[in-house]
Amino acid sequence: MTDAPRLEIRNIQRSFGGRAVVDDVSLTVQPGQVTCLLGPSGCGKSTTLRIIAGIEKQDAGSIWADGQMICDGTSRVPPEGRGIGLMFQDFALFPHLSVAGNVAYGLTGSARKNRARVAELLDRVGMSAHIDRYPHELSGGEQQRVALARALAPRPRIMLMDEPFSGLDDRLRDDIRDETLDVLKAEGTAVLLVTHEPGEAMRMADEIALMRDGKIVQKGAPYNIYNTPVDKEAAAFFSDINVVQASVDGALAQTAFGQFLVPGVTDGAPVDIVIRPQHLKIDFDRQGKGPNPTIADGTPARGIVKRARFMGNESLVEFTLDDGSEMKAVVPSVFLPKKGMVLWLMIRRDKCFIFPRS
Repeated sequence: MTDAPRLEIRNIQRSFGGRAVVDDVSLTVQPGQVTCLLGPSGCGKSTTLRIIAGIEKQDAGSIWADGQMICDGTSRVPPEGRGIGLMFQDFALFPHLSVAGNVAYGLTGSARKNRARVAELLDRVGMSAHIDRYPHELSGGEQQRVALARALAPRPRIMLMDEPFSGLDDRLRDDIRDETLDVLKAEGTAVLLVTHEPGEAMRMADEIALMRDGKIVQKGAPYNIYNTPVDKEAAAFFSDINVVQASVDGALAQTAFGQFLVPGVTDGAPVDIVIRPQHLKIDFDRQGKGPNPTIADGTPARGIVKRARFMGNESLVEFTLDDGSEMKAVVPSVFLPKKGMVLWLMIRRDKCFIFPRS
C-alpha cells in the first residue's frame, strides 16, 4: 500500500451569492513537493487556500492530511490543530517582537529547545546576524526570510503560500524564491503556492494546477502543461500567442501558411491554430523577394511589418498578413525592420496547437 499524500483535497466547493467560486476542486501534494495553484485574479485560488487553512468553510468536499480527514461537511479540525503553516504577501511580523521573538512565537517546547529551533532556522535563512533586530529595521527581503522561518518553526506538515513574493522587487524576488524553495524542500514540507504569475509557477513548481472560473482546468509538470495546453486560453496564459483562424473541409484547414491536417473535426467547424511568437520564423534570406520553398515549413505567408521593438534580449516584430490578420514574431538579439517592410513568415508545424474555436 502506498503512503497517503501529505495533503489531499477532494471535490471542494464554495459559493458566494449563488456563484461558485471554488467548483469541485481536487488535488494532492506529497511531502517535499511544491504545487502551484496558478490562475488570474478572482479564479478561486486564494479561497481554496483559505479553506485548506480552516479560515474559510467549504460547502462540500473534504480535506485530508497524511490520510487523516481534517474537515468535511460535518466535522472540522480547527486551524491551529491542522499542522499547516501560512505565508502571505503581507509578512505580518509582530512589530513589538525581535526577529528571535517573531520566529519563536507559537512554539510550545521548552525555552532551551525553542532557542535551538530559532537559531537553526535563522541560520538556514541567513538571518542569524539579525536575531536581536526588529521588523522595522529590516528590508523587505529580510522580513520575508524571517516570516519563512516563523512559519517553519512549528514544523508544519503543509505550507500554504499566497503570493508571498509579490511585494519584492524583481531582482531580489528570484533569489528569495530559490532560497525559500531550498529551505522548504530540506524540511520535507508539502507546499501549495498560489500565484498569478506563470514565470513564478514554472520556476518553483513540481506540479502546476491551472485554475479558471473556480475549476482546475489542467494539471501537470511545468514542461507538460506549457507544451501541451488543454485549450487556447491555457496556451495564452503562459505566453503571447498568435491565432490563425480557419474552417475544416475534408479534415483539412486552409490557412495563409498552407493546409493543416485536422482529423476528427466536422466539416465546416471553425478551429484556431495557435503558435507562440518565438515559433513564428522569418525567412531572412528572402527579405521580401518571395518564398523559398526549400526552407519553408508548409507555405510561407507574406507579412508587412507593422511595428518592431527591442525588448532587451530579443526583438518583438508585429506583422499584418495579406488577409488582414496580425502576427507577432520574437527574434533573438536586435532585429528592427522598418514599418512597411515585406518579409516572408513560416511557422513550425510541430509547435502548433489546434483547438476547436470557442
